[in-house]
Amino acid sequence: MEFERIRRLVAAQLNVDEESITMETDLIKDLKADSLDIVELIMDVESEFGIEISDEDLPGVNTVGEIVQYLKAHK
Repeated sequence: MEFERIRRLVAAQLNVDEESITMETDLIKDLKADSLDIVELIMDVESEFGIEISDEDLPGVNTVGEIVQYLKAHK
């Protein structure tokens, strides 16, 4: 469930095809996201899931799968 929602957010934010996004997709290396893209995506995730991702945790959130794991751990 979380994966599909995250994939939809990533695809919309980075203007990529949803089908190309997997749990292993790296936001920067694979999707060429820049720092502004990451900030906007994190804001979208926070809004969608009603959580706050701390600045200290951001370096550990590089792939779609890591976002999903973060959400599961911080529900």
